[in-house]
Amino acid sequence: MQYVTSRLGTTALVLDSPHSGTWYPEDFGHACDLAVLRMAEDTHVEKLYAFAPELGVSWVEAHFPRSYVDVNRALEEFDTELIEGAWPHPVSQGSKVRLGKGLVWRCTDDGTPIYDRRLSVEEVLRRIERCWYPYHEAVRTALQAAYERHGYCVHLNCHSMPSVAAEYATEFPGERHPDVVLGDRDGTSAASALTASIAEFLSSRGYEVAVNHPYKGVELVRRYSRPSEHRHSIQIEVNRRLYMDEGTLELHEGFERLQGDLRALIEHLLGLDPRRI
Repeated sequence: MQYVTSRLGTTALVLDSPHSGTWYPEDFGHACDLAVLRMAEDTHVEKLYAFAPELGVSWVEAHFPRSYVDVNRALEEFDTELIEGAWPHPVSQGSKVRLGKGLVWRCTDDGTPIYDRRLSVEEVLRRIERCWYPYHEAVRTALQAAYERHGYCVHLNCHSMPSVAAEYATEFPGERHPDVVLGDRDGTSAASALTASIAEFLSSRGYEVAVNHPYKGVELVRRYSRPSEHRHSIQIEVNRRLYMDEGTLELHEGFERLQGDLRALIEHLLGLDPRRI
């Protein structure tokens, strides 16, 4: 099984799904039930955007789960309490680490511990080498190719969210989520006009849309965005209740409508040059 899939397109758009992986590597060594751990997945997000390659849109997808190693974290966002031995790299203690959701997760969204052991430094470094670096290189390569072709690029970092925030999911436990949350890190990872255009398009389709709350966008939009150079990155979170049963993880009848609207959004963006809005 490969860790990352990358398909280069021909347009200025790049989509990536860092958290929809459902392949659990044999060396994971988790102690909690798989059914509990699977609640961390952005399950089926890759299916929602399956149309992307046929539209000439670049697509990057992780096949490993985010709980194994989270590529939407900086390498410094690491909880050293997870390991046996000395960690050889710098660390920072941000909100994600405090919630147990750093580079390697300590617990699930409901607070269930993932491990009953400490990890070795070597196994964490292997996860980084096999997963984190290849994923980031794939995103960087796709965005650079899009930029060189068109003089700008638009990156949509694709996620899903539970209908209600769990205790350890965000800094707003118990909050009811809208249909869609767009994150541009308070206007620093994309032109505000571009974010507004996406919000208005989805609102016109009947969706309740929020911007930068409770999700502003994390490492993947931060690292690859420079709006002043026409490199725009926006995180898009869709509510899981729109397309799946959150208990069984099975798709339901809402999937086709949501996928159709997301395809219409991508077609809208393909006709939009952010340098002219």
